[in-house]
Amino acid sequence: MMGRWNLLILVLFLSSVIVPSESDCPAGFITSDEGCIDENDCAVDEDYPEDVGKCGENTLCFNTNGSFYCQCAKGFRSSTLTVNFTGGSSATCRDINECSDMKDICGPNAICFNTIGNYSCICDDGFVSTTGVESFRYGDNVKCIDRDECEEENICGQNAACVNTPGGHHCVCNAGFGLKSGKSTFSGNEEQCEDICMTDKTICGNGTCHHEATGHYCACHAGFTNYGNKTSRCTELNCDVFKDANNVKEVGHPPLTVVHIFKMFIVSHFCFILPKPLSQLIPIAHDFMRQLNKSCLDLTESENPKELDGDIMLKLLLSIIDKVLSSGVFNTNKEVSTFLDLVEEALRLIGPFVKSPRTNISSNHAELQHLLHKGSVIPQGATTLSSKQAQLDIQLEVAAGHPSYYPGFTTVSLLSYSNLENSANGFSGGMKPEKNQSFKINSKVVTVAVSNRNTSHLKEEVKLTLYHLKKSNQTSHTCVFWDSSEKGGSWSARGCEVVESNMEYTVCSCNHLSSFAVLMSLCEMKDKFELQLITWVGLSLSLICLFICILTFSMIRSIQSPRTTIHLHLCISLFTANLIFLAGISRTENRVGCAVVAGMLHFFYMAAFCWMCLEGIQLFRMVVLVFNTSFKTLYMMAGGYGVPAVIVAVSALANAEGYGTDKYCWLKLEFIWSFFGPVCVIISVNIFFFLITVWKLAQKFSSLNPDLDKLQKIKAFTVTAVAQLCVLGTMWIFGCFQFEEGTVVMSYLFTIFGSLQGLMIFVMHCLFSKQVREEYGNILSRCCAPQKKRYSEFSSSHSSKAHASKSTQDTGESHI
Repeated sequence: MMGRWNLLILVLFLSSVIVPSESDCPAGFITSDEGCIDENDCAVDEDYPEDVGKCGENTLCFNTNGSFYCQCAKGFRSSTLTVNFTGGSSATCRDINECSDMKDICGPNAICFNTIGNYSCICDDGFVSTTGVESFRYGDNVKCIDRDECEEENICGQNAACVNTPGGHHCVCNAGFGLKSGKSTFSGNEEQCEDICMTDKTICGNGTCHHEATGHYCACHAGFTNYGNKTSRCTELNCDVFKDANNVKEVGHPPLTVVHIFKMFIVSHFCFILPKPLSQLIPIAHDFMRQLNKSCLDLTESENPKELDGDIMLKLLLSIIDKVLSSGVFNTNKEVSTFLDLVEEALRLIGPFVKSPRTNISSNHAELQHLLHKGSVIPQGATTLSSKQAQLDIQLEVAAGHPSYYPGFTTVSLLSYSNLENSANGFSGGMKPEKNQSFKINSKVVTVAVSNRNTSHLKEEVKLTLYHLKKSNQTSHTCVFWDSSEKGGSWSARGCEVVESNMEYTVCSCNHLSSFAVLMSLCEMKDKFELQLITWVGLSLSLICLFICILTFSMIRSIQSPRTTIHLHLCISLFTANLIFLAGISRTENRVGCAVVAGMLHFFYMAAFCWMCLEGIQLFRMVVLVFNTSFKTLYMMAGGYGVPAVIVAVSALANAEGYGTDKYCWLKLEFIWSFFGPVCVIISVNIFFFLITVWKLAQKFSSLNPDLDKLQKIKAFTVTAVAQLCVLGTMWIFGCFQFEEGTVVMSYLFTIFGSLQGLMIFVMHCLFSKQVREEYGNILSRCCAPQKKRYSEFSSSHSSKAHASKSTQDTGESHI
């Protein structure tokens, strides 16, 4: 028994020595009969098939000799972005969203659907696959193409046509049919097309709708038209404006008085126009208006109106505007109203017949930008029309008007006038100015016309940019329009406001359309009546005194000499200038006549200064020269009238537009130095000769044997001439500020000095002269004394004159 146990112990001992144990195999191996063999770490436990194994979910396990590694299954990605990982790592496999990572994976016209570990592609609605399969993936060589729904029979119902579109379709009613909802298209059987004359009662507007095989047509009522397009809505067309324009007359002038006769004598036909109809002044305008009236009536009365040639008519319209504006026929606000209304209606009438969608035409006095849109659908969005002087920003739906009155087209016109502001200036009765405030147009006048006839209150305001004629930051600007209903026509700010204004331009926003401009606010001169009274009384007194001086120097032979000849022509120049000033300084109605008045004032005032200069030269010659101190008459005339004539001629040739302003018939402010420049030169020359004369006189007075009698007379002449120069020179120093933006003080000083000119000359050259006083006494005594006594006094007077004449010759006064 003991031996058996020993044998068993021996066997066990030998087994432990010869056969290795499992703990002796390295990691990843297991013990088998053959020894240590690789353990399949990726093997699936048959007892637990749902076990995810060592790699986790959505993975693939790869066994290796003694180990294993994991990879994410197709359609999944490692959270650590590594391709291989082990089960002991933190990596997990997450689904790849092919639809977001690869946007075009399905191709065009297909929708991608992501699934766990995969994706599928399905064609979009209205498209089918080229192979007929419902779902596919990239690489299956499948594309989605459009399915033509219009191949299905009767898909749109009766009286409609199917229109296939990529991925869909829509239905359109046949000509002459429409939908009750007013829609232009539909799909499926949601609506049915019916007779359009029944479904849309407003399709013809002010006309009767008729149905025919080719569709419908509108028969317009009297006074309405669809401009020859039978399928368009009938809208109102007022032809009376073209007929009435031929009968517009100017407002009558006030009754003539002595003052008016004086003014007419000076300005003649330049400033006085007999009342005539507008069409008689411009015969071609009459023909054009008659043609427009005929075309207008043809559109409203004929079933088949003749189509106008819009391009030719536009050119003719601008030609008429040129002739009207260049003729200067606007003297009343009624004429301006008629002209602007006529132009606006003409643009509305001609606009639909222009061929080009955008038209730009310019002439000498006008510039036109025209926009035309045709179609059954009302245009939408903003549009801009620009010219050199203005810019219009407007919404097309505003220009088209309400849909129920849409005529099948939309027109927008922007017409700029080059010189209408001259005729339309001053008509600002609708502005309600403050005290001492006036207005002046500071932009070009523009007319805005659209096909929409209801423009009195727009649902959306339009913006108009107007560029300034005079650039200044010192004045305020107001946006205005021409209101024909305001007492025959006036500028008004109602419905318009300033959005932006600077030195260059003003942006206006208005809720209506018409003709527009920008007014510049001015401060009128105070005490205007008082100044006019001083001017009339003072200049009348000066004219009387100058007239007496002219008679004195021309008819009293005993005092005639070269010096009195100078005085005579000085008085003639001032008398003529003051008379023209009194009669025509404010006659600005006619531009040509006003320029002539300004030119004549320029000439005669310049002549007065030239004759004063000649007197200074004459005094200089008397003091410096001993012999031959007199001037020849021809030389004096050349200096007194020739020099001013040359100055005025050169000035007129250089800038004819510089003569005449909006308020006075005088030189414009920027052109004023054509007068003041020569005047300053003449005054400087006079001062130079007077200084030398005074210096020479002082030397002669201090000589050993001075001729005191002669020197005293020359001294008196010099003092008188200097005083005369001071009076006239001082007057024109204040005159610099009189005609443009003058102050009250300067205006009063200029008016007083100007009124005293004639009186001063009469006092200095007549009343201060002893010889002239004696002659006045002789004349008065002959007029008042009895006949016999007058004869005896005449004899003694004659002898005394002969003695005085002899004495004068001895002193040399006759040479003065």
